[in-house]
Amino acid sequence: METKTKLTDRFASFIEKRKWVVLIGTLILGLAVGGGAKNLKFDGDYHAYFSETNPQLEAFDNLQEKYTKDESVIISLTPENGNLFTKENLSAIEKMTADAWQIPYNSRVDALTNFQHTRADNDDLYVSDLVSDAMAMNIREINNVKSVALSEPLLVDRLVNKNGSVTAININIKLPGESDSEQAEVSDAVRAMLLKWQENYPTFEYHTTGIVPMNTAFFESASGDSMTLIPIMFLVVLVLIAVLTRSVTGTFASLLVIVLSISMGAGFAGLAGIKLTPPSSQFSIIILTLAVADSIHILMTIINKMKEGYDKKAAITESLKLNIMPVTITSLTTIIGFLSMNFGDVPPYWDLGNITAVGMLGALMFSLTTLPALIHILPFKVKKVEGFTSKITFYEKIGIWVSNYPKQIVGGLAVFMIAMGFLASKNVLNDEAIKYFDESLTFRQDSDYISENLTGMYNIEYSVGSGESGGISNPEYLSNLAKFESWLKEQPEVIHVNSYAEIARRVNKSMHGDKEQYYTVPQERNEAAQYLLLYEMSLPFGLDLNNQLNVDKSETRVTVTTQNMPSQSMISLNNRIESWLTKNTPEYMHSLGSSTTLMFAYLGERQSNSITKGNIIALFLISLLLIIVLRNVKLGLLSIIPNIAPVIIGFGFWYFFSGMVNTGMIVVFGMTLGIVVDDTVHFLTKYLRGRRELGYNSKDSVVYAFSAVGKALMITTVILVIGFLVLGQSTFLLNSSMAQIAVIVMISALLIDFLLLPAMLILIDGKKGEKLTEVHTIH
Repeated sequence: METKTKLTDRFASFIEKRKWVVLIGTLILGLAVGGGAKNLKFDGDYHAYFSETNPQLEAFDNLQEKYTKDESVIISLTPENGNLFTKENLSAIEKMTADAWQIPYNSRVDALTNFQHTRADNDDLYVSDLVSDAMAMNIREINNVKSVALSEPLLVDRLVNKNGSVTAININIKLPGESDSEQAEVSDAVRAMLLKWQENYPTFEYHTTGIVPMNTAFFESASGDSMTLIPIMFLVVLVLIAVLTRSVTGTFASLLVIVLSISMGAGFAGLAGIKLTPPSSQFSIIILTLAVADSIHILMTIINKMKEGYDKKAAITESLKLNIMPVTITSLTTIIGFLSMNFGDVPPYWDLGNITAVGMLGALMFSLTTLPALIHILPFKVKKVEGFTSKITFYEKIGIWVSNYPKQIVGGLAVFMIAMGFLASKNVLNDEAIKYFDESLTFRQDSDYISENLTGMYNIEYSVGSGESGGISNPEYLSNLAKFESWLKEQPEVIHVNSYAEIARRVNKSMHGDKEQYYTVPQERNEAAQYLLLYEMSLPFGLDLNNQLNVDKSETRVTVTTQNMPSQSMISLNNRIESWLTKNTPEYMHSLGSSTTLMFAYLGERQSNSITKGNIIALFLISLLLIIVLRNVKLGLLSIIPNIAPVIIGFGFWYFFSGMVNTGMIVVFGMTLGIVVDDTVHFLTKYLRGRRELGYNSKDSVVYAFSAVGKALMITTVILVIGFLVLGQSTFLLNSSMAQIAVIVMISALLIDFLLLPAMLILIDGKKGEKLTEVHTIH
């Protein structure tokens, strides 16, 4: 103990004597590393949420390699008269479809008007646009278009709704991947086109969704939150520090620590080439709130010591002596907690954990060096308060109450935690990419509109093989494919099925005089192959079958559009589909489902399974660290309970709020573990000081810990809670829900460390018959 005291005395003396060197040196370091922030970029691509080894991503990329590798922009068109089938409306749709071909990097445009309708004249097959020069069409021709469109399986519930009041233009985008600006080019072009349409065709209502708009929404959520939430958070925290410490110098010193810590994190991200996503872009708010926690403990101790009568120099030295160990421990445990996020399966949370860990390392260093050096240099006055040490504070009163009822508190909270644990287990994993966005966002509103009025936004795709080159013309394969398609349409979750079997049926019917009895797949292989060749030769450029057939005609792509549903229901449907293929088709037709929807559905499940190991390792390392530092195995193991309990309580309460847990919330245990440990460590170190240095019994030590650290814990919790409440206002669900449950966890942590921890200390570390002495002597 004496050696440790000498080391802290020397450290405090060094800071005091070399204050200008320390201040300038740390400023140079922070700004030098922070210079890397100029390299920061935002990444709006949904691929950023999946690791390279993610099996669902691998399956999806393999499917896109076989067919056209493209992404979509879907624009719904709703005429104000509720009828698509008028000359004026069809003509407008024709012109808008032509405009859509001008969007950069487009590979295909599908619409009601350019749908390739088939008809035959003797042995000749004719394939043409369903609508051509609408203004020249007569009523009979328009009614024929309506009849065809509303009975065409490849159109209804895909590009036109059942009552003919809403249609869509689907633009396939194939980005070359040569520039980070390609996505923005497409988005800007689409927006410009929509402005032109709104001016030229004001009788239509427009809504936009698809993969490209979703990627844009990811990007705008990240940059938008950074532009709005961070300034608000800065202002709120500064006001809070000023009000709670009532010190201009203390507020300025805390601000400098915050800025330098964030600078370290941002600089590291820039130097490491990390691209920011909505989750990782929130590192600055998290570092901000955590850096305040370190600063507040040191500041509040300085202020309290000066109120007791210490001069500024002595108060700073005493504060460093009391706080250097707990601040170091809590910073290290917080760093371990955030680094444990690397065990997950979602790269943006790896980035968030790593950036925050570096920022917290900076916060530790700057809190112990820059802050005390600056207070040495600048005026810092606190009036001595007569009788300050003899007053019974609010926090000491809590300590007295806990000391009187330890058994009742432990018993009551044990029952409460068991109940919360039961409720926490009833939460359900759910990751729906579209619902990551708040309903106030245009992308979410447009996506919901299209889902409700035209077609589902969720889909699963299957590449169904035939076992041989050209095998898709095999009648047995076509028959099985048709059976698969029919079974899919019977499933209650399925809205639409896009399958080559429908094209084969339609062409077969056309080649037989459009007689209804021939609306089946061809029964002869040569016939099926010839019909396919005729059909492909009749298709215009850009509307071929490359998006449905692979190069050697050995596999076809089946796209199943579904209702919007929770991720577990999506996974269940996919398992049911894969099982049907396994039981009812030859082995070469067996296929694994893939799509962006399915990838996000599996994301939470994979994240949960993989990050559990990281949480266990983090908890083990933190407990081991506490045992070593506290030099007490019993108390080190005891600390596990108050460190786990807040997370259990948080998820228990969440069941009442939502009952749905997403990928962002799964990282809460690792993220808040270090924060929760902060309260525990500061309380335990003050408790042990009472026991070891001041010779108090367990009850007196509990009251002493409350008097020494109670107010600081309350202030840091208030600041942390308000900081995360600001983050909870994010329009991006992964951020807002993560922040909201973190708030519950941090409030629970304070209550647990004010009630359960001291009660357990008295029961486990105390002696029978131990009594509480007069409070005013415990200082």
